[in-house]
Amino acid sequence: MVDYIGIERVRELVHRRGSARFIEELATEIEDDYRRWPEFEKSPRHATHSSVGVIELMPASDGRLYAFKYVNGHPKNTAEGLLTVTAFGVLADVATGYPLLLAELTYTTALRTAAMSALAARWMAYRDSRVMALIGNGAQSEFQALAFHHLLGIRELRLFDTDPHATAKLQRNLADMDLHGLKVVACQSTRDAVRGADIITTATADKCNATILTPDMIEPGVHLNAVGGDCPGKTELHADILRRPDIRIVVEYEPQSRIEGEIQQLEPAFPVIEFSDIVTGKARGRMSDREVTLFDSVGFALEDFSAMRYLHRLHREQRGAAAQLDLVPTLADPKDLFGSMAHASSQRAEVAA
Repeated sequence: MVDYIGIERVRELVHRRGSARFIEELATEIEDDYRRWPEFEKSPRHATHSSVGVIELMPASDGRLYAFKYVNGHPKNTAEGLLTVTAFGVLADVATGYPLLLAELTYTTALRTAAMSALAARWMAYRDSRVMALIGNGAQSEFQALAFHHLLGIRELRLFDTDPHATAKLQRNLADMDLHGLKVVACQSTRDAVRGADIITTATADKCNATILTPDMIEPGVHLNAVGGDCPGKTELHADILRRPDIRIVVEYEPQSRIEGEIQQLEPAFPVIEFSDIVTGKARGRMSDREVTLFDSVGFALEDFSAMRYLHRLHREQRGAAAQLDLVPTLADPKDLFGSMAHASSQRAEVAA
């Protein structure tokens, strides 16, 4: 039997833990795995693109466990009442190849993306950051707001989205969360939202080379958290921002980010830093309070590996009504796969008779 974590089970686990604590613990899991970066077998995700979206497979293994995530990104889905991003994943035992867990990853991807964003900002944003602009107020925005408020102490959140209904939705959900000490301001433009911000998070979904931020909007010392859905030909920042002489660019896995991150706009030799070098002390996340830092996040499979392992541990610790699936047959004779199928068919026929 294979453990199964579906939508309701994830809701239950997050509720029992509390969203803020869940995100914080998940950030710790991810950070610990980045510290052992050389142990992982890594590759860019396999992507199948169409004119309306992308479907991707994201594998990672540390030699003991193997994980993969299936995820899509279809920005126009919301017009049909569908999610832009959905996902599920498998965690498996490398020694036997047997799957250990089949899990929903739509909620979990949102949680781990927020955890990774806040984790990177803890290393890269200047310590007294208290104001964040959140550009793009869709499905990821509440998770980002919660993570930055809890993990970094953000006290003012400045919102903008081209869809005012999305901003209203975010304001309503934040009010329901009762985040003490958080001031929420709805702004009339991106420029208005980023003015005076210590951290700017962009979380947009359109499949195009957009210019959500332009060079004149970027003040010295700001930390940029570019997390919008990524693919070749999809960016959020004007390329001249990336070419500033005072900018420090950090990515998760350079070969993947060169394909679909903000740095796809740069020449291949342009220097960037991998996040693993930051957490292991090989590089610094920030050199001064006036340096501009950019976390060019595209989401890497290691983070989903960490998330599934964390989910699986919680699932096992809090059994409750935990579900399992008969996904892999159990045989008396492992060489007699056909016989076990035929025997089961004959038993069903006898019962029906």
